[in-house]
Amino acid sequence: MKLSTLDQVDVAGKVVLVRADYNVPLKNNKVTDVTRIKKTVATIQELREKKARVVLISHLGRPKGHNMPEYSLRPVAASLYKELGQVPVFFSDETIGLTAASLIDSLQPGEVALLENLRFYPEEERNDENFAAKLAQLADIYVNDAFSVCHRAHASVDAITKFLPSYAGRLLQEEIRQLETQLHSPRRPVMAIVGGAKISTKLNLLKSLAQRVDVLAIGGGMANTFLHAQGYEVGQSLCEKEMKHEAVQILADLSRRGCVTILPTDVVVAAEPVAGVKSRIVPVTDVPKDQMILDVGPKTIDDIVSNIDHCNTLIWNGSIGVNEIAPFEYATMLIARHTALQTQSGKLVSIAGGGDTAAALNQASCYDDFTYVSMGGGAFLEWLEGKPMPGIEALHHAAQEGIIAFENITLGKE
Repeated sequence: MKLSTLDQVDVAGKVVLVRADYNVPLKNNKVTDVTRIKKTVATIQELREKKARVVLISHLGRPKGHNMPEYSLRPVAASLYKELGQVPVFFSDETIGLTAASLIDSLQPGEVALLENLRFYPEEERNDENFAAKLAQLADIYVNDAFSVCHRAHASVDAITKFLPSYAGRLLQEEIRQLETQLHSPRRPVMAIVGGAKISTKLNLLKSLAQRVDVLAIGGGMANTFLHAQGYEVGQSLCEKEMKHEAVQILADLSRRGCVTILPTDVVVAAEPVAGVKSRIVPVTDVPKDQMILDVGPKTIDDIVSNIDHCNTLIWNGSIGVNEIAPFEYATMLIARHTALQTQSGKLVSIAGGGDTAAALNQASCYDDFTYVSMGGGAFLEWLEGKPMPGIEALHHAAQEGIIAFENITLGKE
């Protein structure tokens, strides 16, 4: 698919509106994980060096169209200042309108500004063309550098490409290159590890993987639903019992294809998911009715690791246990580190995706040892499912067809 890139545009003196993904965790108005911020630095610095005036836009959280201070991007500006080597990052309390326009007009070539949360405006998630036109009025060029939101048909991702010359940023380019290179014709055997809380959110992914991989390991809360579907007692564990039929169907599809399916054979149980709680390892046949499954046991870990050793490509999305609480992060940490060692030894291509997965790899201190880690959560899943990506499709159409004029758009005044 043809996309225009920064190699094809002169940005000197131009206002470049960059759609980034700064949907980062905050605590006490400080960013607690700067991974997503670091990922955008390459594009920003290139634009600065080419004397562009850089204006960053992003969403944060789910304020549902309301101005909610706890979802302000202001703390991101402080973190970005550090990651850019103490380059000033000017901040606007508004995303569109005169305040934002005035700040942008004051920027000098090479300077950087960050506008307030896009999702403070309900028009953003409605893919409203009028809102997109107001954003476009602020700039000369649009750059999408947020693969992780390309599965959303939102105004700052889709509609805006109708009003500005539109290009892929370096991070987006690299995401697409890696996913196409490593996953289009992967080295077999291919293994996938899929974790997370619910199969209802990953049903299409599981169905797609059933047709594409040789080994599928299922962990996290979703494994409990599969165990329930097989008739096992799962006690007080997170379990979507209403998804039993779908779980049975997926297992049947995997069996028909000859795909090796790994489900827990032993698990770590406790009364509740809190630090310091008493836990123990039991076979899946002996889960107490008053206990919860919070991680997999050593036999299951050995099974997963052994299969990794016999595969050439690994796709990973979602945690295997409750990573936030010790000791239930053990399986995820051990398997992540083993995968990293296999990757670094040249025996394995490892592709991981999703914010939670990336956080787990950071926790295991092996993020940089995987072949590639995509920051896309839902976008990564939909790419694996083979679904069209509105943000990427929009850039493709922009490269092919150009832009439309502003006529018939009511810009108004803010």
